[in-house]
Amino acid sequence: MAAEPQEAVEGRTVQVQVPATSANLGPGFDTLGLALSVYDELTITALGEDRLEIEVTGSGASEIARDESNLIVRSIEHVYKDAGREMPGLRIIAHNGVPHGRGLGSSGAAVTAGVLAAKGLLAGDVEFSDADLLRLATELEGHPDNVAPALFGGLTIAWTGENGPQHKKLLVHRGVAPLVLVPERMMSTSLARSLQPPQVSREDAVFNVSRTALLIAALMQSPELLLDATADRLHQDYRAEAMPETHKLVTALRAAGFAAVVSGAGPSVLVLADGPGHRQEAVEVADSVTDTPWEALMLAVDVRGGTVRERAEGST
Repeated sequence: MAAEPQEAVEGRTVQVQVPATSANLGPGFDTLGLALSVYDELTITALGEDRLEIEVTGSGASEIARDESNLIVRSIEHVYKDAGREMPGLRIIAHNGVPHGRGLGSSGAAVTAGVLAAKGLLAGDVEFSDADLLRLATELEGHPDNVAPALFGGLTIAWTGENGPQHKKLLVHRGVAPLVLVPERMMSTSLARSLQPPQVSREDAVFNVSRTALLIAALMQSPELLLDATADRLHQDYRAEAMPETHKLVTALRAAGFAAVVSGAGPSVLVLADGPGHRQEAVEVADSVTDTPWEALMLAVDVRGGTVRERAEGST
């Protein structure tokens, strides 16, 4: 980091793009995450005056704060404070492509967007390593399983060690084709977590350890193993009572041979199809077994993660 704080670059504008993420992937509770090809896109400008302007379109726009409590603003401020710098006024123009409150990492995307925006605005004054970015994002989000894939893309294993939050990025087999089924209703992550018991049996713990190890192999080398590899006993069944339509759909899809799991805390459903051609069959199952309409998002694995670049003057 620079020895002496510098003044914010008035008028500096950065453009940020952050992918959706799906955490857990069945058995990898609070550990595995996958970046997906639907995005929040933001343009953020440093203002010379102490003022805040926020424009939001897209998912959840009507519910997002337009003041200092905005999660992106708080994330930018957190980075500036950590760097010993004073946050400038901000103009934030955001379009949310990541569905809000649906288990696709919308809060992690907002945190990641703020951290990357601060990185871009402070470029030339303060430099950030990948470890810095993950630490700052985890301090805000509380756990690294969504922010790691949002920052770095691909399949990530995230954990917290003696040196803070860590991650390992892995490449996903090209035969894995993600499908996300998104319902109209939202789900509270805190409510979903409250339904889990404080302890689980040794048998269930061993079951999930074996399936998590198998899932890494299935995602990287052997997609034909995804159905067995996505089985879970630690969290999904306990949350079923809060989202019965999600539970019904996951059960029906798995019975039909699809590797379906609850995406994050739900209520969206992630299907890890063994090849793109099988995704439409999963959509047809969804249409036939529940009364809830599901929006089908046929996505790719995002391999880049979040990006930030300075917008040249006069560009759009």
